[in-house]
Amino acid sequence: MKRERIEEIAEILDKRGKMTLEQLEEFFPNVSQMTLRRDLFQLEEDGRIIRIRGGAMSVKEVQKVSGEAYTKKTTINTDAKIVIAQKAAGLIDEGACIFLDGGTTAMYLSKEMPDIKCNVFTNGIAVAMELAQKKNINITVVGGQLMKDNLSTSSPAAKVYFDATNFEIAIVSATAFTPEQGFSCNSQVEAELLKNCFKKARQVYMMLDSSKIGKINPYTFANIEDIDVLITDDHFPKECKQLFEANNIVVM
Repeated sequence: MKRERIEEIAEILDKRGKMTLEQLEEFFPNVSQMTLRRDLFQLEEDGRIIRIRGGAMSVKEVQKVSGEAYTKKTTINTDAKIVIAQKAAGLIDEGACIFLDGGTTAMYLSKEMPDIKCNVFTNGIAVAMELAQKKNINITVVGGQLMKDNLSTSSPAAKVYFDATNFEIAIVSATAFTPEQGFSCNSQVEAELLKNCFKKARQVYMMLDSSKIGKINPYTFANIEDIDVLITDDHFPKECKQLFEANNIVVM
């Protein structure tokens, strides 16, 4: 019975793309919300859905615009990414002018962002498409070569673009961090884009889940002293938190 219900939920989500818990309750009036939440957890573990705030989205729906490689990334450390995204969303004020990168954590942030008047620059295709559903947010996509594995763009000409662009806050993420090598990524062009972005931003907010600690990627784009706020999850190592705080970084 339980497995049949879970399969039915998966089929409904595949057809509709995404749904809220309240909408699912209409389909299953005799099933408690707590049970439906557990069913969604199971489907997420099976790699068939992505939980979002207040509901869930079918992996097939994400694949329509994101491709398999990017979709796989969105299903890794989902709980941590949602927690981080919710924290970051609470820091965005009406009228703000911000830059968002194209990482999967930024994609979750774009889902959590309130629909308020603000300007968002991003090199993330999936991020831009999610934000496009919010009527009050002005979106500018930074052009360049498309990196298919994370659906973001980058270009050596980004410096020229950023020279003519103003924003208050850069909210970005890293795929790896060590105290010695700093924050790093897999693309040299992307690393240069982020460096140029940091030069323009008044403040830099780094979104970093605890699974990235101790990892090293080829290209460092920032060190501890280059950021102002670290947004992380509840499993972030205590010694790392103390290291950031010792450098006057706000840790959330």
